[in-house]
Amino acid sequence: MQIIKASAFAAALLLAGAAQAQGPSVSFVEPKDGATVTSPFRVKFAVVGMEVQPAGAVVPNAGHHHLLINREGLAKGQPIPFDDNHLHFGKGQTETEVKLPPGQYKLTMQFADGVHQSYGAGLSKSISVTVK
Repeated sequence: MQIIKASAFAAALLLAGAAQAQGPSVSFVEPKDGATVTSPFRVKFAVVGMEVQPAGAVVPNAGHHHLLINREGLAKGQPIPFDDNHLHFGKGQTETEVKLPPGQYKLTMQFADGVHQSYGAGLSKSISVTVK
């Protein structure tokens, strides 16, 4: 019995180490890639390996989410524009409701530091949705 517990513990440590080795990442909890949604629809963000904090101070390994509509993620260090296609969640929000007219959309989540400078491709994720 002890051997089985030790093996399970060792496997858990290996998995945790592998996840850490991959580095920080972002993902969409909702909607899923390829989803058909009705406007307004909920968007939920997730980040692993970084802390979500409000905009303002630049803190190592921390930042906040941005949602880019029909835009590509930005290179590391680039500032995220303030316009209708670049939504900022500088209060540290991890979800929102988005209202878009019917059509096909590319949604790109971009994590950025406290002064809205992109963390780059490693902390960017895109999905496609259809709004009915």
